[in-house]
Amino acid sequence: MEKGKLIEFRLQGERRLAVVDRPDGKKDWIVIDQGGQSHKIRPQRVEYEIPGGPYQPQEIKVFWQNSQTYLDPSSLEVAWELLVEDGQAITPAELANILFSDQSPLFCYVAHSLLAEDKVFFKQKGDAYEPRSLSQVEEIKHQQAVAEQREAERLGFLARLQQALQQPEPFQAWQDSDRPKLEALERFVLQPELNHRQAQDLLDTLGRAQTPEAAFRLLVELGWWSTHENLFLRRSSYPRQFSFKVSDLAHSLLHEPPADPDEQRLDLTHLKVYTIDDESTAEIDDGLSVEILGEDHHRLWIHIADPSRLVRPNDDLDLEARKRSTSLYLPTGMISMFPPELATGPMSLIQGQLCPALSFGVILSSEGEVLDFQIAASIVRPTYRLTYDDVDEMLHLGIQKEPEVGILAQAAKRRHHWRRSQGAINIQMPEAVIKVNAAEEIYIQLLEGSPSRQLVAEMMILAGEVAGRYCQTHNLPVPFRGQPQPELPPEEELLLLPAGPVRSCAVRRCMPRSEVSITPSRHASLGLDLYTQVTSPIRRYTDLLSHFQIKAHLRGEALPFSSDQVQQILYSVVLSAQEATSVERQSNRYWSLEYLRRNADQAWQGLVLRWLREDEKLGLLLLEELGLELPHRFERPVSPGDRLIVQVSQADPHRDEIRFRELSIPETL
Repeated sequence: MEKGKLIEFRLQGERRLAVVDRPDGKKDWIVIDQGGQSHKIRPQRVEYEIPGGPYQPQEIKVFWQNSQTYLDPSSLEVAWELLVEDGQAITPAELANILFSDQSPLFCYVAHSLLAEDKVFFKQKGDAYEPRSLSQVEEIKHQQAVAEQREAERLGFLARLQQALQQPEPFQAWQDSDRPKLEALERFVLQPELNHRQAQDLLDTLGRAQTPEAAFRLLVELGWWSTHENLFLRRSSYPRQFSFKVSDLAHSLLHEPPADPDEQRLDLTHLKVYTIDDESTAEIDDGLSVEILGEDHHRLWIHIADPSRLVRPNDDLDLEARKRSTSLYLPTGMISMFPPELATGPMSLIQGQLCPALSFGVILSSEGEVLDFQIAASIVRPTYRLTYDDVDEMLHLGIQKEPEVGILAQAAKRRHHWRRSQGAINIQMPEAVIKVNAAEEIYIQLLEGSPSRQLVAEMMILAGEVAGRYCQTHNLPVPFRGQPQPELPPEEELLLLPAGPVRSCAVRRCMPRSEVSITPSRHASLGLDLYTQVTSPIRRYTDLLSHFQIKAHLRGEALPFSSDQVQQILYSVVLSAQEATSVERQSNRYWSLEYLRRNADQAWQGLVLRWLREDEKLGLLLLEELGLELPHRFERPVSPGDRLIVQVSQADPHRDEIRFRELSIPETL
């Protein structure tokens, strides 16, 4: 290096011109840039020496401005086309001669600048530059085009995002290319434990915290999610929509149903059929009849909807239902196991229409024991669609025109007493039904035991018992449901607890989980030696599986599923059903906390059910007006059965947090 030399070096990645001034020690030099600023550099940092000189620092500005006049990147492509075939390396001076027919210092520097900034046509090799091959150039251009497109999409997305944030209504102008970016935010919320660089970079660009909570708030502000988005459902594997393939099949079956595999159905259209459900029930899957055989001699009929009239084992509808395992009942609405147009249409027992069914005819003893039964693929015509309130009123008034309802109620009582004599365990706890309408208004209904609900429950259990007997007798592999015998507290210990929810809660704690197996086993809480669920084939896959097996046997055909196949199906279905149950439970919990948050100024009567951790004064509190069981940390000594008045002090459904404060001295039962 010599004093007065004009050189180029990089400062923090930026190319900069400077004039060499003087040495500084043995290895360093002081150079001065166009602004008069001194820099200490080593010769190795010099990227290019401009010929000629000596130069003065004040000449740099004019030299640089003159060089910019001739910078035309497109001219570099022309030179590359001339040089690519030979593949010969070229120096900046040689390029200046090709482009400008001039090798003066200015044009040599222009040529150097073109080569130094080029990322496409040439690659540096020592002091020279080699032309890249045609394939390499095409690949680089392709990568640049992709990068430019991505950048354009990014800028467009950011513009649409800002537009969405500024308008009050849900934004409708999202593009297909926006979806992956919004879904990246979704994944950050749903699976925060994973790596989410794309979502975090976006939040950082917007000046927001790089947290799942910030991502959730952004999605809500954009109208992409609602304030009360069901994250439990989104985290689950339960499909929220039906595929086009399944929807098309449902549409086809709706308009062109296949031939009925049960050509010789038992005609039971002469019987009155009562369907009894909640008013909002759309999937009507059971009905009841009474056949008069003689004075005080009756046959009870339990008619179950027959979706296997349309669904075939292992077809697309069957596989979809198997994947879902159950209909999902959420406060905000139901997600059906089958496409709704089928589930609430030809699969349901609809009043006044001819409906295929699987009917269970049962004769009971005076004590309620099964004396005889028959099972048949049938055809029925539902006569009345009744609600539980309708039936309770009919029973209360003793309406003579519908004696069948009274007969069914008496049979249900006999069955209940008979099952109790067989060891059935009756647990009666308040049950809350939470509904949320389209306006996100929350309604909580407290369900209490009633004759109509007991009637329907006993008839469904009865159908499950006779179906289990039939399958055991004929060695049919179906999902039998059993429950191990619980170890209950001693009777004298239970009697010390207040009767009602407190005592029932103590018993409930001891109840083991029910089990599903192809091997029959006793169901302790039902008091039955064997039992299989068959009464909800529209909304529970294990019931449909039993229907497939039973109906094939009734027709004298080979069973559609072997024992090993049923066992394999059960493994996946039971896991899916458990996940669905968890989503339902968590969703109900969320909306119950949201209801309490909205009604934080209201006082509630609470009943102490039991201790969760007595040493920490943490117990389980039943809000009696709502039927909700929630944890509470007590501030004073209490015992199970004590009553107290509480008010919400803190509720955050997103964090699953609830806190109460006591308003009055507890009142002991």
